[in-house]
Amino acid sequence: MNSKSKLLGLSALLLLLSMAPDSRFSTILSNFHNAKANYILVAAHRSGHNGHPENSLSALKHAIEIGVDVAELDVKVTKDSVVVLMHDGKIDRTTNGKGNPENYTLAELKKFKLKMPDGTLTDETIPTFEDFLNLAKDKIMVDIDIKTSHLKPVVDAVKRTKTQGQVFYFDNDYDALKKVRSLDMSSMFMPRAYNYRMADSAMKIFSPKVIHIDESFYNPELTKLIRGKNSRIWINALGEPDDLIRKGEIGKAIAQLLKYQANIIQTDEPEKVLEYLRSKGLHK
Repeated sequence: MNSKSKLLGLSALLLLLSMAPDSRFSTILSNFHNAKANYILVAAHRSGHNGHPENSLSALKHAIEIGVDVAELDVKVTKDSVVVLMHDGKIDRTTNGKGNPENYTLAELKKFKLKMPDGTLTDETIPTFEDFLNLAKDKIMVDIDIKTSHLKPVVDAVKRTKTQGQVFYFDNDYDALKKVRSLDMSSMFMPRAYNYRMADSAMKIFSPKVIHIDESFYNPELTKLIRGKNSRIWINALGEPDDLIRKGEIGKAIAQLLKYQANIIQTDEPEKVLEYLRSKGLHK
């Protein structure tokens, strides 16, 4: 091979590497799609909001930096059809504004500032869903908690950012999930189930990558059903398990969460959960 050919070959390789997702994200993706892997995925509730406003771009950056696998977020749609991140039905708790975010235009919402978890006002504004997805692209999975009836703008934003392969939609309203599927057949889902029968139904309707379950019916029979279909089992540490983690009883909390092989943990304490799982060889 002459020197010119070698140079062209090297240039092509560098181009491919620059276009490929980083190795960390490749690890997340491969494990997300392999429910039988000995790897526990960690989801940051409302993104990595310890020390940051919830559902903010700075929280997402923090989640990516510490190695979180999934950033959970909540979506609303403004009066001018822009998708934004907001959990509550009103912006009162998390900003210095008041009222329903869906009654504002984006420009009007951008006048308000986000608050820290302790109520301290920041310089950050309510982010658009599209800005969030562009920042998350090829770095982290995204769990979309549907908090709006306006689904087309949400799906359109995912399509525009070409992030279909890393986002999944969460809801206990199966009609809403079916609507999402009608808008984009490539969509991935995480239906919420409240009992074994509902989980079985969700598996048949959606063939989901993940099922969200609750402690009330978490048992070996359920585990066998879900993991037998190569789906992951999402369980929340929110509440009592996270309280135990904050008290330093993380081993007890994690054992409770993983006792029947659930393998995605959503938590408000992602740093602590990641550190513990890595120490046990259950995360990289």
